[in-house]
Amino acid sequence: MNKRWSILDTPSSELVQALSLALSIEPPLATLLVQRGITSFDEAKAFFRPDIELLHSPFQMKDMDKAVERIQHAIKNGETIVIYGDYDVDGTTSVALVYGYLSQFYSALKYYVPDRYTEGYGVSRKGIDTAKEWGATLLITLDCGIKAGEVIQYAASLGIDTIVCDHHLPEDELPAAVAVLDPKRYDCPYPFKELSGCGVGFKLIHAVTTVMAWPEGALWEQLDLVAISTCADIVPMIGENRILTYFGLQQLNQRPRPGIQALIDCIGYKPPIDVHKIVFGFAPRINAAGRIHHALYAVQLLLAEAGEQADGLVEVVNQYNQERRGADEAITQEALEMIESLNQKKAYVSSVVYKKDWNKGVIGIVASRCIEHYHRPTIVLTQSQGKTAGSARSIPGFDLYEALGKCSDLLTQFGGHKYAAGLTMPSENIELFREKFDAVVRSTVSPQNLVPTITIDIEITLSDINRKFYSIVQQMAPFGPLNMQPVFITRAVRVVRPVRHMKEKHIKIWLQEQNSAQVWEAVGFNLATGAGWKPGDEVDICYSISENEYQQVKTIQLMLRDIRYTEKVL
Repeated sequence: MNKRWSILDTPSSELVQALSLALSIEPPLATLLVQRGITSFDEAKAFFRPDIELLHSPFQMKDMDKAVERIQHAIKNGETIVIYGDYDVDGTTSVALVYGYLSQFYSALKYYVPDRYTEGYGVSRKGIDTAKEWGATLLITLDCGIKAGEVIQYAASLGIDTIVCDHHLPEDELPAAVAVLDPKRYDCPYPFKELSGCGVGFKLIHAVTTVMAWPEGALWEQLDLVAISTCADIVPMIGENRILTYFGLQQLNQRPRPGIQALIDCIGYKPPIDVHKIVFGFAPRINAAGRIHHALYAVQLLLAEAGEQADGLVEVVNQYNQERRGADEAITQEALEMIESLNQKKAYVSSVVYKKDWNKGVIGIVASRCIEHYHRPTIVLTQSQGKTAGSARSIPGFDLYEALGKCSDLLTQFGGHKYAAGLTMPSENIELFREKFDAVVRSTVSPQNLVPTITIDIEITLSDINRKFYSIVQQMAPFGPLNMQPVFITRAVRVVRPVRHMKEKHIKIWLQEQNSAQVWEAVGFNLATGAGWKPGDEVDICYSISENEYQQVKTIQLMLRDIRYTEKVL
């Protein structure tokens, strides 16, 4: 697909110049910081040197005092507490965090993760019944529960109190739980609203630690799990998330727990572990357990105390990931063919595809894959427990959750957020839904949103890039939403060698600026299609920068996002 290049507005030259002088850095680097809201020496210091002391008090969260008081009471009276979490990365890391941490100080604990296929998302009646069988009188939900009012009432009827820890948008009426911890509550004064579910769970154990006067050392050791959830759940990498992830990455690199070390060894990762390795290495494997079989395997891996136990579990989880990948590829191919067939009948601006025997565990991934080919809101539906269930994914700038709300008359239920959602509907509504959803998308989506956009921070010359420049850009990590890895544009560079194609999908290309002897190596993943560049061609490139090590020699490498011929001005 052709992509639109969108260059961010240039900030005030006075602000850039002042920051450049204050930090003794070049204007392009100062520009990157001002674009991120950093305009003073003190703000830059806080950005480049995250401080654990800058975390907000957990007691600023609405109901935190009630939650801690109820946990205190349970511990004092020897009650059985069940830790209940969702089956994705955020949910499983949350369960491992809260259960693993509390179990160091209290033993009457159980944990529960629902089965994706038989129970579905959120708090299930089966989960409540199991908690009752275990003799539980307190349930702590993690990464779910904010919309589970009816099931929480059912738990109360069985004598089970509930503490909800969630980060999703609540409905108008909150569940009648003992405490509802969710920074997105409309009446919650907590200053930072974008924590992951695991981040909310961390705030809970931080508050409990403070009141119980437990040693804080073991608390900070849990930040590795918070970092994994924050990266995998694609929440904004600003404020507290950036601090938590910064120190969580240190934990992952310096003292990885046995399950994480087993993952590192299985994947073959070399240090350092960063956001990219979590998102593309850890997360798919942790998720695969719940997609293919049961997420309990992921929790057990994260809680493993010995290397041998972890090695056995990671082998199972990795096998599930291989099965997931095979199902994902096969279903994606079928879905793409269906979209192509539908497009021949009508000019859709959305994609809604259905097949009754698709694996429910991978349809969310398939929806994302389809968006890579057809850049538009996509819903993939299948049959599950006698219902038509689906996963929906959106494109930047389009509110998927709002669009589903306008189709709610055709749905049994739906939930999620702006860019990802789940839904169920009667099978007879599929065609009606496809047409109505497309009409909603057509009436609300901007034509620009239907073209993939590469957001570019600034225009630079290749001569601006040196070791100091690269080092400072790297210190802007961890990268993620609202603090993305900087993308640059450089115009009119010359191709100096024949392009090398790699695996028929990727390219390696060598470029040189005018009036410069330096040749830069650039790699473009998935840019081989139409790559007819030849020596002497003049091209514009947009790219990020990374480091390549070959035979113990490190060089700066350009990672292409896109490349096009330079337009000649007549």
